Amino acid sequence: MTFTATFPGGTSISRLTVYTGACSDGLEGGTPHLHTASTEAYVVIGGRGTLQTLDLNGLRETELGPGSTVWFTPGTIHRAVNRGGLEVVVVMSNAGLPEAGDAVMTFPPEIVADAGRYREAAALPPATATATATETVQAVEAAVARRRELAVAGFHLLAEGGPEALRRFYDSAVALVRPKVAGWRETWESTVAEQARHTAEVLDALERGDGAHLQRSALMESPPQERWGMCGHLRAHDVAHPVVRTPGPS
Repeated sequence: MTFTATFPGGTSISRLTVYTGACSDGLEGGTPHLHTASTEAYVVIGGRGTLQTLDLNGLRETELGPGSTVWFTPGTIHRAVNRGGLEVVVVMSNAGLPEAGDAVMTFPPEIVADAGRYREAAALPPATATATATETVQAVEAAVARRRELAVAGFHLLAEGGPEALRRFYDSAVALVRPKVAGWRETWESTVAEQARHTAEVLDALERGDGAHLQRSALMESPPQERWGMCGHLRAHDVAHPVVRTPGPS
């Protein structure tokens, strides 16, 4: 049985500080979006806010406070609304897929239906050799604000348009991510599926009375990496490439 460094359950984890600054509708918070293949969980660790969700059953608001734990499945459009210092631990299924474009932001329909326009609207500017650190941050902040406003506008169109508008958005979202699915399958095979296979091997070994895998125990660590997320400032952890602190014997 081989050693595995996969994060528990093939999930990923990050800490989210939800954006401040009012949008055009007067609410502070993140960029509305959905995931096409992954379930997302919020565990609130500080502050207060609201989770707005939209699906074929309509718009819903769920209050968030310290200790709140909610999760939502693929197709659930969600928007984190910050009502004062909202901080969340985010757990994502299918580690690697959300980072590989699993999310689709709720831009207006003419943008979501055009892959080129969608990429342009979603992109954040890269750092350049001629820009200072302050200039780079300002450029990214401006781009984050622009795409958030665009997604909020589309979110309201979807909420007002009813089930048919949402179904059209789903069709466009599927078309956007479809070219990425082959790569996603490789990621899923090496994380979630591999974790399930490893657990099956462990259970088989235990049933035989074989505990050799216990001798390959190890401690892993993944330091946080700062980045800009759709919902706020992220301290993400690269769980696919952990630092192995106490590798077991070979």
